Amino acid sequence: MVKIKHFLSNIMPTNYRGQKYSSIRSEHVKAGTLFEDPEFKINNKSLFFSKIDQDIEWKRPRELCKVPKLVVEGVSCDDLNQGELGNSWFVTACASLTLEKKLFERVVPNTKEQDWNEREEKNTYGGVFHFVLWRYGEWIDVVVDDRLPTKNGKLVFCHSKSRNEFWSALLEKAYAKLYGDYESLNTGRTADALVDFTGGVAEKLAMARINIDDKNIKKQLFLKLKDASDNRALMNCNIDCQRTEVGKETPQGLVLGHGYNITKVAEIVIDKKLQGAVGSPVLNMVRMANPWGTMEWTGAWSDDAPEWNKINRSEWHKLGLKFEQEGEFWMNFDDFVVNFTNVDICHFVNTAIFSLKKSWNECVFHSEWTYSGRNGGNDYNSPTFLSNPQYVFDVAGMSDNVMFSLEQQDIVHGQESGRKLNHIGFQVMKVEENRKFRVHIPGEKMYCSEYIADRSIYGIINLKKGRYVVLPTTTDSKELGPFMLRMYTGSKASGRELDKECPSAGCPCTANAKLVTTLHVTGAEGLELPTGSKVKTIDTFVIIKCEGEKVTSQTCANTAKPSWEIKTTFYRKKPEEPILVEVWNDNVLIDDCLGEARVSEEGSEEGDITTVDIMGRKKEKEIHKGKLHIFIRSSHDLQYL
Repeated sequence: MVKIKHFLSNIMPTNYRGQKYSSIRSEHVKAGTLFEDPEFKINNKSLFFSKIDQDIEWKRPRELCKVPKLVVEGVSCDDLNQGELGNSWFVTACASLTLEKKLFERVVPNTKEQDWNEREEKNTYGGVFHFVLWRYGEWIDVVVDDRLPTKNGKLVFCHSKSRNEFWSALLEKAYAKLYGDYESLNTGRTADALVDFTGGVAEKLAMARINIDDKNIKKQLFLKLKDASDNRALMNCNIDCQRTEVGKETPQGLVLGHGYNITKVAEIVIDKKLQGAVGSPVLNMVRMANPWGTMEWTGAWSDDAPEWNKINRSEWHKLGLKFEQEGEFWMNFDDFVVNFTNVDICHFVNTAIFSLKKSWNECVFHSEWTYSGRNGGNDYNSPTFLSNPQYVFDVAGMSDNVMFSLEQQDIVHGQESGRKLNHIGFQVMKVEENRKFRVHIPGEKMYCSEYIADRSIYGIINLKKGRYVVLPTTTDSKELGPFMLRMYTGSKASGRELDKECPSAGCPCTANAKLVTTLHVTGAEGLELPTGSKVKTIDTFVIIKCEGEKVTSQTCANTAKPSWEIKTTFYRKKPEEPILVEVWNDNVLIDDCLGEARVSEEGSEEGDITTVDIMGRKKEKEIHKGKLHIFIRSSHDLQYL
């Protein structure tokens, strides 16, 4: 049902608060009236939650200029002014949005249809606009009227530099409507607004938490940004500062607290004939644009810096160091990481079935941390940790990059203190290859994200073939609220929530199970190829069988002492029957069976390490073929393992 809703919202956005733009517009055009939004009234409550400003007047664009337009001669990233709000993060995101025409047209749909049209003989204007935003897993269509906050006949908050262009002011109003008032937009991250514009995945990098003194780590950071740039992700950066310092200029021309659009990240390989003049065989460079004005970087590689004079400008253009718009400037990556404190990335995740680019498989889960539900804090070794929500997925190939985005609601209406965010994060553990029910004993920890009070947490990890469980958690079990987890894998992961603790009495395949057993086959020794075998190497795998269920391990190549490290859990109706472990040699045509071990021991609840003889099959069942090393544990409490 969630997948269907997600799919439909991509085609037909949900009308926010039930307000349908076409119906409202038609109604007011027909009546010759202008829309007044009952869901976002023109009062101080829509402006602020902490103060009152009696000087603000709400006016329509036609009261501010003679010929208002939604968009004037196209949009550009240097076309915006912030106004009195401290929402530079939102304005920077708007500037990034202008860099991608298709994205802009989705957020601001049908600009010609929505626009004022002074030449129409018949009135087509109803004082209503709509914008399409992505919120918490679905696309929504937000309607606003055109009454905007002003002082002395000028717009107070976000506005375009052209006095008769109003798309940015109206989009900001739609965003303020989502959050309940304009003041709630004072705090935020550019990446979050970009997610709301695009449905992408936010990654937020803080230089203070990255050891840029380590050359390898710094190189990986550069490659991450370059890969994002190559995949046309939207990226921004800024310099953290106190609110009183926002807008101040550094000695080298950068502005504190203002966001810069990263328009390109490039690794420039210098021709041998030019390396002497340039002084380096490779340049790692970042190109940026300042959407706030004309102030630019004045250090190395700035517009008039001596670096540009070392070779002809045309040569730089051939190498890829060129400018594509006004207000752009280049920086060396070494200078970039020293000067900027934060980088926000909005990744576009391609989930198209037919695509020439890498395509990802998406799983989306919605749930909630509640007192009565799944909520156990983030201490991996705590007895309550496994009470958190659990989502199982498989890595089908030999390895795969798995991407996660955990998001919580950041809109809390009616709270004068503004947003209250939980400290959230997630952890990934390796589990048994056939795990079907909730985990009761922690598996091997593979990944732990950072835990911070933020709207979203991002992580990407390379995992080997196998089954895994991801647990989204809060830091403290007292932190409550809804969340959404998005997971992306290169191959189909069959992700699903583990909601049952153990088999139920109504499940025919496991009904009346008496014992739960976890079998960990660590390895073997003494294996030999069968007599007459045409292969020369021992490339072994095991098949574990129990009451009609079987699990196959990966192959350990070219060794008579394989280490499979395969774990399985079985819910057993007939614990008196042994678990069968077959050892096979992986051949091109027909696999050879090297022997089998019958595991009759149950093992204690704490678990026992033991060795089992591998014997031949059929006529050779009395012949010793090697030894199998296992760890086995069992319990009559089906919720113990």
